[in-house]
Amino acid sequence: MTAVTTAARDVILRDGTTLRLRSPAAGDTPALLDFFGGCSDQSIYLRFHGHPTVDTQLVRQFVDPDWHERGHLVGELEGRIIALASYVRLRDPSTAEVAFLVSDAYQRRGIGTRLLEQLAERAAQVGIERFVAEVLAENRQMLHVFEAVGFELARTLESGTVEVEFRIAPTETYLDRVDQRDHLAAVASLRPFFAPASVAVLGASRRPEAIGGQLFRNIISGEFDGVAYPVNLTGDAVAGVRGYSSVDELPEAPDLAVVCLPAKHVLGGVEAVLRRGTRAICVISAGFAEVGAEGRALQDELLALVRAHGGRLVGPNCLGIAVSAPRLNATFGPRALPAGPVAFSSQSGALGLALLERANERGIGLSAFVSIGNKADVSSNDLLEYWEDDPETGVVALYLESFGNPRRFGRIARRVARQKPILAMKSGTTTMGARAASSHTAALAGSDDAVEALFHQAGVIRATTLEELIDAAALFATQPLPAGNRVGVITNAGGLGILCADACDAAGLSLPGLSERTEEALRAVLPAEASVANPVDMLGSATGATYEQVVPVVLADENVDALIALFVPPVVAGADEIASAIARSVAGGSDKPVLASLIAEGEIPPIQGVTNFPYPESAARALGLAAARAEWLRRPAGSVPELDGIDHARARAVVDGALAAADDVWLGPREVRELLEAYSVPVVPERVVATADDAVEAASELGFPAVVKSAAPGAHKTESGGIALGLSSPDEVQSAAKRIGLPVLVQPMLEGSAELLAGLVQDPVFGSLVAFGPGGVFAELIGQAEFRIAPLTDADADELVHGGKAGRLVRGFRGKPGADDRALTDLLHRLSRLGDDLREVAELDLNPVIASPDGCVAVDARIRVCRADVSLRTKTW
Repeated sequence: MTAVTTAARDVILRDGTTLRLRSPAAGDTPALLDFFGGCSDQSIYLRFHGHPTVDTQLVRQFVDPDWHERGHLVGELEGRIIALASYVRLRDPSTAEVAFLVSDAYQRRGIGTRLLEQLAERAAQVGIERFVAEVLAENRQMLHVFEAVGFELARTLESGTVEVEFRIAPTETYLDRVDQRDHLAAVASLRPFFAPASVAVLGASRRPEAIGGQLFRNIISGEFDGVAYPVNLTGDAVAGVRGYSSVDELPEAPDLAVVCLPAKHVLGGVEAVLRRGTRAICVISAGFAEVGAEGRALQDELLALVRAHGGRLVGPNCLGIAVSAPRLNATFGPRALPAGPVAFSSQSGALGLALLERANERGIGLSAFVSIGNKADVSSNDLLEYWEDDPETGVVALYLESFGNPRRFGRIARRVARQKPILAMKSGTTTMGARAASSHTAALAGSDDAVEALFHQAGVIRATTLEELIDAAALFATQPLPAGNRVGVITNAGGLGILCADACDAAGLSLPGLSERTEEALRAVLPAEASVANPVDMLGSATGATYEQVVPVVLADENVDALIALFVPPVVAGADEIASAIARSVAGGSDKPVLASLIAEGEIPPIQGVTNFPYPESAARALGLAAARAEWLRRPAGSVPELDGIDHARARAVVDGALAAADDVWLGPREVRELLEAYSVPVVPERVVATADDAVEAASELGFPAVVKSAAPGAHKTESGGIALGLSSPDEVQSAAKRIGLPVLVQPMLEGSAELLAGLVQDPVFGSLVAFGPGGVFAELIGQAEFRIAPLTDADADELVHGGKAGRLVRGFRGKPGADDRALTDLLHRLSRLGDDLREVAELDLNPVIASPDGCVAVDARIRVCRADVSLRTKTW
């Protein structure tokens, strides 16, 4: 039986408050008595359908649950139990009865819904498939909880009681509802960070060189719209503002507290502001998880303290937060934000400072900057939630060093990217775990493949350098997206145009031929020696007037989706003159992006309506990213399809049986087949035999020509000589069986349009990666498998099947007929579901998959299972 995690989990409520849920123990008996005693008679009546005596006998049934027959969760806030949820398994082991009780003062805040989400998740781990609840018809609030959560309900009314029954498997509808609840709650919880009316700085020093003093002075010099309070031991005034020696002296509970105290004093300061009622905490101080195990323990204690009071935490070990709208600069950076549409989050304080400097140099305006540091709580996921609805933010830029919840990131980013560009620079790599990559799929997968898959599926534009991130942010903030990847280039130096053309090609852009009408118009304004082909070489004699005439002509060409204007200073014209001319040429606005690279000494002024880049290559790379975003937006959003023919209990029994004797094992042929058939994965007919004579009999039954393979679990059959193909007689079968070594697998020899590879591998951070690519003995040599993170949408599966070299094989290659793409996408969806359902399946290889015009079938399969880490993150959103 699968183990159930009993660790505490934190949920977020619609008002932005966080709530800790945990399993009640015997020591909670007094707290539970207080909880029941504090509930109104009406609430007790609705929960128990009567008025039971509140005593230790009543409470005893709710402590120390085994989670197999009964499960209980309590919700705890500020040290008090305020909610209780329970399930009890019924005679039908797939069904459990569920019930809730929430303290009267905390009702109508979404607590019941969050309790139900968490109970369903844990119940599913022990094989419970359905919940039922007996609800008094007058208990409309509880009925509303069941209706709102997102499960498909069946209701029966009898004698004043409504029986509600529903399956607890997470459907897309349910997950969408959870996403909606998380979004509203996360935005509410972050509002005090982005729109505070008052800020207190703990550790604000009179010494300008101290971080706390510098940060407070930045708040004052930035002309913050609200009230700022400096708090220090002596109560000294800072920057002319009255100081306070403790939080208790403040005239109000500040909306935001910024903590700049030594690490050992942070918890005391944070507890003081939480006690006053502040729920938004930003800890600048270092000395936490970044310094080792002791610091990690201190950070965990800090987060537990914040969560116990229902608050949110930015940091620790961060640069701070700055927001343009309220003119808040609560960072110790050297300058205030230039206002603009780009929101930026950095996991690195030093890189954040560098980006702010570069943004200032390029004239890029920011709506907000958040340094998340160790991201103990607030992460890029939370910030995406907030910036999705923020009217001041048009572009989101992220610097990421790690992912806490990449699947959650993918769901949020996929939604946000439909409205606003998301740029990301991801440094470092994740480890695939300490294992030998024995399958083709695992050997082809790398940690960066997971990052690429995540970003691609979510529509996140990946920058590889800080310069590229800045360039792309500048372009996205100022220009429309191109309709396609066709670029017109104009230049006053032929060599510069060639460099740009090469850079465009590398960025996935093309330079099409210009229309005859365009070429005629260009000849009318350019010298006879000029080239009117694309790139257009206007020669070194080009002046501002030349650019002003040529830019509109090329932009108007129906073959051009974007324009890049290049310039190097000759004798006849200067960069300022050209910049002004280009600005005049697009003064009426353009529905196509216009980029420029004016190479000259000194600073080039901003060009109104045009995005300027220091080099042609920079412009081409940024435009390539914009074209990639436009292409992604044209891609259908996709959805995860429902699948039939899945026997989860059968598959679970195979995995549990294999792991009963070992923690890490390759499945034998019978187990492999059983597991794949449980998910209706098409597999070739085969027999496992123990003697050569049995092999002959099996081959005669299955049909010649035959294939004989080693039945050793996990074996690479080709590399070990453990396979014989195209055996046309009983003698050949018998000889092959003896040579390979018994026991052996016997199969019929199949042929098709293409040999493909399909598989999955579990990444400890990203979860299931589904692979698809060319198969057969050259799978790793060709190395063209592509990966997507499960669960796959229909759009994801379609891209895998039709993209890359595998797509060429599927469409038909060198006279071969095209393969059944529907059968192949169905296969990938089944592997995706298998990997999601059974995290113990560490590696799964189907190689080759024989694809033909009327279907596909796996003719060789290898599966490794190992015990999965069932621990859950404390944070649930």
